[in-house]
Parts: sequence; C-alpha cells; structure tokens
Amino acid sequence: MTATSMIVFWAVAFVFFLICEVATGTALISVWFALGSLISMFVAIAKVPFIVQCIVFVASSAILVALTRPFARKVQGKKVATNYELDEGMTAAVIEDIDNVANKGRVRLSGTDWAARSENGENIPAGHAVIVVKVDGSKLIVRE
Repeated sequence: MTATSMIVFWAVAFVFFLICEVATGTALISVWFALGSLISMFVAIAKVPFIVQCIVFVASSAILVALTRPFARKVQGKKVATNYELDEGMTAAVIEDIDNVANKGRVRLSGTDWAARSENGENIPAGHAVIVVKVDGSKLIVRE
C-alpha cells in the first residue's frame, strides 16, 4: 500500500469513529479510537510501516482510554437507577406474616410478590403496609 492510501485509511477511520461517537450521544465510547486514528494518520504521514501504524493506533487508543476514562465518567456523572433501586422507598403490602426467625414472609409490591424480611427482626403481620428499605437479591428488606 502506498503512503497516501494509508493516510486516507486513517482519515476515514477517524471520521468513522467520530460519527460513531456522535451517534451514541454522550456515551464516550469511540472518541479514543478516533484520536488513535488521528495519531496513526500522522504516523502514516511520516511514512512509517503499516504494522507500526497499527501498533501506534492500539497503543495510543489504550493509553487515552486509561488516562481519560475515569475523568470522563466523573464528568458524565449520571447514574441510571436500576429496577431494584427504584423499588427502595416504595410501600408494599404484607401478604404473609414476616418472621425472620422462621425465614418466611411475603409482600406485594407493584403487583409482584416478593420474599420479605424485616429490617430490625420484628414480626410484621399480614395486612400491614411496609416501606422497602433495600433489595437483597430476591428478598425485600422492609420496615413498618
């Protein structure tokens, strides 16, 4: 391959990764590959062999990810709540007496039955309303 075709290859790769980055919004996924392509394009301009250009691409992309990803995550700062986090703080109905010692008890939360344990170990009779304190695997930890 000619030096010009390698320069064009890295320029196309740079544009491709930039388009991918724009398409993913603020995910910051392929920006490091775009910068790695740009660096490799400059290496191609210096007429360095293709294998070295590829090594530069991989190394520079990896270094950029390692150096900037923690900072980028901090700047993004948005944590998406998962389903279990959305359940915390909600009110559930006790449908089977909660007894931690006997390892039994069930609540209904948003139409779904869950195994439940009381937060402080107290027994809670069926028919009471409880607050979900946390989700522990497939059990809800609740309090009155």
